[in-house]
Amino acid sequence: MTGDDAAGAGDGRVTVDATGLVCPLPIIELAKAARGLEPGTEVTVLCTDVAARVDVPAWARMTGHDYLGEKKTDGAGIALTVRLR
Repeated sequence: MTGDDAAGAGDGRVTVDATGLVCPLPIIELAKAARGLEPGTEVTVLCTDVAARVDVPAWARMTGHDYLGEKKTDGAGIALTVRLR
C-alpha cells in the first residue's frame, strides 16, 4: 500500500505503508497522503528506510506540522507519526 491507498482517513488517523521504499519515496508518499486531509489528522508512515528517521521530522518542520515520534514495528520497520496542522 502506498499513499494513494492510505488507510484509515475516516478516524483521524492515516497509515502510509512505505515499507521497502527508499529515499525520497517515503516522503513523497507522506506528502501525497497528507494532501487534502483535515488538520489534526495523524499520519503514520511505516517504513524500513533509516533515512526516513531524519526526513519525516524535517518534512513536518518545513511544512508546519507536528512530528509526534517513532515506534518500532514488528520486524525491521519503524512507524513515524505526524499530526497535520
